[in-house]
Amino acid sequence: MKTLLKWLILTPIAVIIVTFAIVNRQIVSVSFDPFGSTLSGMSIDLPLFIVMFGCAMIGVVAGSLATWAAQGRHRRALRDARSDLAHLREEADRARSFAALPGSRHPPL
Repeated sequence: MKTLLKWLILTPIAVIIVTFAIVNRQIVSVSFDPFGSTLSGMSIDLPLFIVMFGCAMIGVVAGSLATWAAQGRHRRALRDARSDLAHLREEADRARSFAALPGSRHPPL
């Protein structure tokens, strides 16, 4: 069921992407010169769909990095909680071993 649902969603998306790439094959000039001079070393000619897909990929990577950076405090809190849990487990194990010793004044846990 999950595989069928995945194919039902991904197939139309793939068809749209391929259609977009076929329709937008015209060559565009992408300039990396902010001042608009006509230096040939600062521009590149590419098909439009490559420019669009490249911009989309850059956007995905930038969004992923921003999300990763924003969630840093949650990862840090999880590390601290795991450290505290390990410390408490060690303390509980020591208390159990002490309680299990003959002649200890506390009942076992």
